[in-house]
Amino acid sequence: MREVILLKLGEIALKGLNRRSFEEIMMKNIRRRLSSAGEFSVTAKQSTIYVEPLDDSADMDLAEERCAKVFGAVGYTRAGAAEKELSKIQEKAAEYLRDELELAETFKVECKRSDKKFPLKSPEIATEAGAYLLEKYPHLRVDVHNPDVTVWVEVREEFAFIHSDAKPGAGGLPVGCGGKAAVLISGGLDSPVAAWSMAKRGVELTAIHFSSPPYTSELAHDKVVRLLRRVSEYAGRIKLITVELTHLQQEIRDHCPEELGTVILRRYMLRAAQALAEDEGCLALITGESLGQVASQTIQAIACTDAVVGMPVFRPLIGSDKAEIVKIARKIDTYDISIEPYEDCCTIFTPKHPRTKPSLEMVERGEGAIEGGALLNEALENVETIHINAYEDTER
Repeated sequence: MREVILLKLGEIALKGLNRRSFEEIMMKNIRRRLSSAGEFSVTAKQSTIYVEPLDDSADMDLAEERCAKVFGAVGYTRAGAAEKELSKIQEKAAEYLRDELELAETFKVECKRSDKKFPLKSPEIATEAGAYLLEKYPHLRVDVHNPDVTVWVEVREEFAFIHSDAKPGAGGLPVGCGGKAAVLISGGLDSPVAAWSMAKRGVELTAIHFSSPPYTSELAHDKVVRLLRRVSEYAGRIKLITVELTHLQQEIRDHCPEELGTVILRRYMLRAAQALAEDEGCLALITGESLGQVASQTIQAIACTDAVVGMPVFRPLIGSDKAEIVKIARKIDTYDISIEPYEDCCTIFTPKHPRTKPSLEMVERGEGAIEGGALLNEALENVETIHINAYEDTER
């Protein structure tokens, strides 16, 4: 049986003269995802991307699972291909959807005729196909309002495709069409969701993680790697850069005002992230901050941290509450990893009574108690880098 996966394009279909460039990026992403699932042909026509196995060894179940997480498609479905003759279409519909039709009580047929040269119009094709299915499956009844199964017939240029209702796709835009940005990843709930959210808008990700051994463990770093592997199921390959901030954090703890410690630390994190982002060709930073969630995420604190960088800082979760963030974390399968109880550098040396409305002058004065620039340069000279891909067994 000839079978394909159809991915229905979303926003890409609304693009103008540069639409083809979006399609090319999306097809490239799909080919990468499917490289270990077998040999596939990936083509785009009429606001649909066709994924066709080239031999019997191609794993269609695995291909479907991976296509479901490719940004750019609003829906996807497996479909049987029939020659463009009414009798062939009828036979394919009865054969390809046998399992669903045998279990159903009601059905209807919907038809889309992209090939206007086909002699029958869409309502006529639907009527003839429906009559044939009623003969083949006499237990069925037609219900055009709320059927158990909707049989879709799409008559296109080369073939007619038969399938049931499409499943929701990942949506968004293809990763790579929205530029490149660096996400600050901690290991908590928020930053992986922020990373996923920006990847959904077509942003290629580089991840930056800050560690503080011996206060943070190798298990905490492994947690971040596992989180990024989950994100990379949607975002593709991610470069992870780990920066050790132990000496800097100790200096902040010992010499800076305690109530300003977190804000001062975050200012140095953004400085480091910007330096690394520029080296990686990134044009923006991404954080998982949500307004008012903690003391360092008030408007005043955010203004103080942003004052040290010159590139945009995207905060896709800024207006989200925790329940909304948790819902997405569960959806993308990062929640269970995020709640593992390992310390990260944002949770050590936490002030008992952090200042929630710091002024920039106050923070700059407190920051002046240490030679942070030298310590930051020392940290940036000793970073560790790995590449993470959900569909590769090892990081390198």
